[in-house]
Amino acid sequence: METKKSFVCDYSEGAHPRILERFIETNMVQCPGYGFDTFSDSAKAKIREAIGDPDADIFFLGGGTQTNSTIIATMLKPFDGVVAVQTGHIAVHEAGAVEYTGHKVLTIPGKDGKMDAETLSTYLEAFFDDGNHDHMVFPGMAYISFPTEYGTIYSKAEIEAIHSVCRDYSIPLFIDGARMGYGLKAEGGDITITDLKGLCEVFYFGGTKVGALCGEAVVFPHHGAPNHFFTMVKQHGALFAKGRLPGIQFDTLFTDGLYLKIAEGAVKRAILMKWIFRKYGYPLHMDSPTNQQFIILTDEQMAALSEYVKYEIWEPLPDGRTVVRFATSWATTDADIDFLEDVLKKIGPREG
Repeated sequence: METKKSFVCDYSEGAHPRILERFIETNMVQCPGYGFDTFSDSAKAKIREAIGDPDADIFFLGGGTQTNSTIIATMLKPFDGVVAVQTGHIAVHEAGAVEYTGHKVLTIPGKDGKMDAETLSTYLEAFFDDGNHDHMVFPGMAYISFPTEYGTIYSKAEIEAIHSVCRDYSIPLFIDGARMGYGLKAEGGDITITDLKGLCEVFYFGGTKVGALCGEAVVFPHHGAPNHFFTMVKQHGALFAKGRLPGIQFDTLFTDGLYLKIAEGAVKRAILMKWIFRKYGYPLHMDSPTNQQFIILTDEQMAALSEYVKYEIWEPLPDGRTVVRFATSWATTDADIDFLEDVLKKIGPREG
């Protein structure tokens, strides 16, 4: 037990071995840049087939923050903002990237990291009922992530309700899918990959956190991409000159269902991890059905665990304890979970 195992995040390692193999296999193939290569074409075709939408517009960008800010800036008018819950990724963990493009993040209360359709409706109704709303930042889009920052998931009915409110007010719904695979394979979830095209105006399949070296696949269902989105991606510095880089990765991830297989394996090990923490008396902050597990630790427990494993510090609690995150990925093995159980068995629950 001398080597520390890392459960810090789901992108600590490089990329799934099959992706690295494809890079080597295709390394000397010459092809055009900027996504006009056969690998990107093949990846797009496979994604369209997977979601059941032959008319989907698909673009490849580099990372989650870049993707979020580019989509939001492109789809909003100059006087628009984007509505998100207070714990939403764009509101907390993106260093003001959305605001940097000139668009305010308009926050509303959430529950367990999720937006509620009724809360959104109340917010929008109050905005347009305000006689001074022409002097204010307009809510031009709603943003949610699937899964949420706390590893919680929406039911299909919950997203449909949010989408219905958005349609009532003629604003698009954007689903941040940086961890989309884990949401789709979450324990007890009822959203399938083919449901996505009818639940929002834009979403993306995150690759960076689901087996890829880097890259996100942005999907606008039913030819719904804004005019000149390609040019806007370029303007935001988000266009790969070597478009084959994300193209090869997503072509691989969407071959033989690898994307969802990766997610399913990570989720299964995370659920086992959750069971083990419970077994040894460690409380959960939220009951996540995905690859992220949020555990409440005392200072003494944190110090003891830190001798053997790495994890992410998430947030302090008023009672002096701390919420920490343990995450699994394609690279997490059964042996890693066994190692964690051995550690917990050795140190015991320990009260602070």
